[in-house]
Amino acid sequence: MTLDPHTIAQFLSAIHPYDAMEPAVLQTLITTFEVRTIAAGGEIYAVHAPLDGLFVVYDGDVEIRDDHDVPISLLGPRNSFGERGLMRDGGSLTSARAVTDTTVLMLPAARFHQAMTEDPAFRRFFKRGRTDKPNKADLATTRVEALMATTPLTCAPDTDVQTAARLMRDARVSSICIAQDGRLEGIATIRDMSGKVVGDGLPFDTLITQVMTPDPVTLPPSAIGSDVLHMMMERRIGHIPVTQAGRLVGIVTQTDLTRFQAVSSAELVSEIAHSGSAEDMAQVTRRIPQLLAQLVAGGNRHEVITRLITDVADTATRRLLALAEAQLGPAPVPYLWLACGSQGRQEQTGVSDQDNCLFLDDRVTEADRPYFEALARFVCDGLDTCGYVYCPGDMMATNPRWCQPVRVWREYFTGWIKTPSPEAQMLASVMFDLRPIGGTTRLFEDLQAETLRKASTNSIFVAHMVSNSLKHTPPLGLLRGFATIRSGEHKNRIDLKHNGVVPVVDLGRIYALTGQLTAVNTAARLDAAIAAGVLSASGGQDLRDAYDLIAETRLDHQAKQVRAGAQPDNFLSPTDLSDFERSHLRDAFVVIKSLQSAVGHGRGMLS
Repeated sequence: MTLDPHTIAQFLSAIHPYDAMEPAVLQTLITTFEVRTIAAGGEIYAVHAPLDGLFVVYDGDVEIRDDHDVPISLLGPRNSFGERGLMRDGGSLTSARAVTDTTVLMLPAARFHQAMTEDPAFRRFFKRGRTDKPNKADLATTRVEALMATTPLTCAPDTDVQTAARLMRDARVSSICIAQDGRLEGIATIRDMSGKVVGDGLPFDTLITQVMTPDPVTLPPSAIGSDVLHMMMERRIGHIPVTQAGRLVGIVTQTDLTRFQAVSSAELVSEIAHSGSAEDMAQVTRRIPQLLAQLVAGGNRHEVITRLITDVADTATRRLLALAEAQLGPAPVPYLWLACGSQGRQEQTGVSDQDNCLFLDDRVTEADRPYFEALARFVCDGLDTCGYVYCPGDMMATNPRWCQPVRVWREYFTGWIKTPSPEAQMLASVMFDLRPIGGTTRLFEDLQAETLRKASTNSIFVAHMVSNSLKHTPPLGLLRGFATIRSGEHKNRIDLKHNGVVPVVDLGRIYALTGQLTAVNTAARLDAAIAAGVLSASGGQDLRDAYDLIAETRLDHQAKQVRAGAQPDNFLSPTDLSDFERSHLRDAFVVIKSLQSAVGHGRGMLS
């Protein structure tokens, strides 16, 4: 087929990103396009072959296959392909062939890279990676390492209180960390000095260890500013030491923070932490959808938004545990309340149910059971009152199966790994996302490391987990578009949770399992997998970008529903998106399908 420049210009000027380019720039670009005609069944390029350039389908149909010869996309007129390979090393990541007699426009590789450098609209469209968003709530996204004082005042455990007070006075600070060989042992504040030393009339030669708070709560440098503010408000403290690998590396105080930067989520946390009943908390949690809309409008990244929303659920859980103990009395043996699902991964949005369990100390007896049954019922009922509805699958601590001594949990995990039945695969997938919320964390620490070690070395279990992870597939239609829901309440919509976010969550879990990575949050798992070499840097960045786009599209959709006065959900109509948005979202789904194919064929990388 012969196409003149005017015809090409008319065609390109109606599609992204060419419609956003300056007319003169577009006209210059058009002159460099080559017209190629391929007969039905003909190869456009082979996998891993050098790419001549960027291709745009003018007429016909093109099938894209991955390096395992699995079809991942069928493209038609106006669709582009080949850009991912061009933006890496110039080699194709897929193969492309014409399904019918096809005409494509080909922009030579050198001209493609020139346009990527010189034209913002062109670059913005094809880069398709994460973009820096303006952030109105800087504290919410600022890492603690940027907030903390890197040289906290310290003293040895054998220091007396008078010497410690003089050190604080001379340094003009309100706290002092007690450390031995770089390891934090405690913290003392001005309040400790006035209340315990002066108020109680202690002698000045009293050792600082007698008035300090031993083993204080800490945060790592990788935490974010909202973690600091939430912890301060919930625990009513003004100083938080920062530790890394057990060593003191800094401290954050109230004077380091600007309250208004994270005031909305912090207010919810503070109100819940001081609520007297589940009903009082429910009045606060009803504002979570508005919080979500505000955070989205503020330009926050998706992992920050879901982290802040999950903080509210965590605080509600801990407050309910405290209220339960106040009513039932002290627990007969140590316990640990853990969350799984989206709360466990710190990925809650405006729509969340509850998934939780209880680990009990092995010294628990049958006589102690009624206490923990009552505790579980109190907390789960309270969470339901707060809007975290009961788990449809009964994955809750109220189910006796999920309220057990550590030895039984160890047997559970061992059994699931040895005999990976369909139920075992499902349960293991849920339980690999466990995160401690309240209680004695040591009950879980050794078990987590032990389970990851056993699971990662059992090739049969890993294979079954991989197979289970591929059950959720991206909503890619056979004919160019999206595979929407065919009937029912959500007809002609796509499920951004189960067919968008969940496939990436499943992949992240597999990478964490094979690499024995302890991270639970999906974004953290992907980053850790790249750092550990479980996932290649190039494939990992593609998957990270795809995940970011889908997760942010999901939150944008929910925020729009909240602003419209509707209940947020996960079902999006593709017609609500622009051509630009649909194109990017579809490409994100293609990336996920490619990674699923790689994992399904025994490869953890996309190279």
